[in-house]
Amino acid sequence: MASISLRGVQKAYGDGALVIRDVDLEIGENEFCVFLGPSGCGKSTLLRMIAGLEDVTDGDLSIGGRLVNDVAAAQRGVAMVFQSYALFPHMTVFENMAFGLKLAKTPKDEIDRKVREAARILQLEALLERRPKALSGGQRQRVAIGRAIVREPGVFLFDEPLSNLDATLRGQTRVEIARLHKQFSKASVVYVTHDQVEAMTLADKIVLLHAGKDTERYGSIAQIGAPLELYHRPRSRFVAGFIGSPRMNFLPARVASVGPHGVTVTLEQTAENVRVPVSGDGLQPSQAVTLGVRPEHLEFIDPAAAQYAAPAMTDDAVLTRTVALVEHLGEHSYVHLDQPGGAALIAKAPGDTRLLPGDRAGLRVPSRACHLFTEDGFAAASLEFVEHYA
Repeated sequence: MASISLRGVQKAYGDGALVIRDVDLEIGENEFCVFLGPSGCGKSTLLRMIAGLEDVTDGDLSIGGRLVNDVAAAQRGVAMVFQSYALFPHMTVFENMAFGLKLAKTPKDEIDRKVREAARILQLEALLERRPKALSGGQRQRVAIGRAIVREPGVFLFDEPLSNLDATLRGQTRVEIARLHKQFSKASVVYVTHDQVEAMTLADKIVLLHAGKDTERYGSIAQIGAPLELYHRPRSRFVAGFIGSPRMNFLPARVASVGPHGVTVTLEQTAENVRVPVSGDGLQPSQAVTLGVRPEHLEFIDPAAAQYAAPAMTDDAVLTRTVALVEHLGEHSYVHLDQPGGAALIAKAPGDTRLLPGDRAGLRVPSRACHLFTEDGFAAASLEFVEHYA
């Protein structure tokens, strides 16, 4: 097992432009760390630097306490699973899984034992004599994972391993990877994906990366933390908008008042007031801000009672909107509501909701589920953890 440490790591190519900027990161032994972010943010580049397939332009990269900036990939004690499987088409499944061990001059009986044990774990025993062209996409991916397992590395690296699979196979293989990590818990895992479902379900720690000009202002890393920490306590509007599907609702507002128990804001288009339990440090009345609330935290109430509900509640706001569109997804529905002067407000409803376009709907906005972002995109500090929604 091995920990991974990156200190001030940067990566630039020939034109001198930095694609990885100011990365400070610690990945502990046995930890499952997921690199998440939009296309072009440098997830795979950062992974390939750990693997030794890309040079480090600046900074220090250590694996297991050993500085590896100038250590060849084969000497780093890591095993990598590629998006494209990278299997040898002329070799059988057994030969593909044994290839790395043969190069390391491992005794034949040990190769046979390790390959057959990995095949048993991955349910590939009946396929050992087949060639890759006779396998499904999911089976090929399991062979690629098996080839990494037999080497018993200190670090497993996965570069978007499920992106070539259909939705059903992605779900099945995701469960297998989680199960394998528990079986081989001595190894650290670094996993690259743009799929937040994979990140949220697999990770002990998520490293969410910026893309574009944000890297110049803030560095490559937007936030590091456990999946639910990024979901409940995003540090910026970028994080809040990236984590969660559908994305968080963002409503333009202005600060109405700042008090010891939070900040009251007034929505710009409708003049409705919402109290947010965040610190008012640095906020001033009339300051432009953005109110954020997730679709799943909005609660539908009887619109006829909405006008009487607001005065009775000291924390939660109540809004009334017109339904524009209802997306029925079976277990739940997403209701799009007209929002004056901006994009539709989206709320999650039960799958059997009877709301129709044109209906008036009442929405309770739970104060404790709200977020507040300043004009520079950063979140105001929360006064308490959103335990009710954890």
